[in-house]
Amino acid sequence: MKANEGTIDRGIRILLGVVLISLVYIGPKTPWGWIGLLPLATGIIGFCGLYALLGINTCPMKRRDS
Repeated sequence: MKANEGTIDRGIRILLGVVLISLVYIGPKTPWGWIGLLPLATGIIGFCGLYALLGINTCPMKRRDS
């Protein structure tokens, strides 16, 4: 698995995941907040399977010095 998420993308995913998970404990207290585990996990890992299927890559290209 090669990283396909950039820094900003990962930060947004982690923030969104934490907010959604917090809905389980505060707010409407609905179990739907556990869906926040998905963006949280992909943000931490840096790889999104859907991005891979669609050919999307927000990770900046690494320059190779020869």
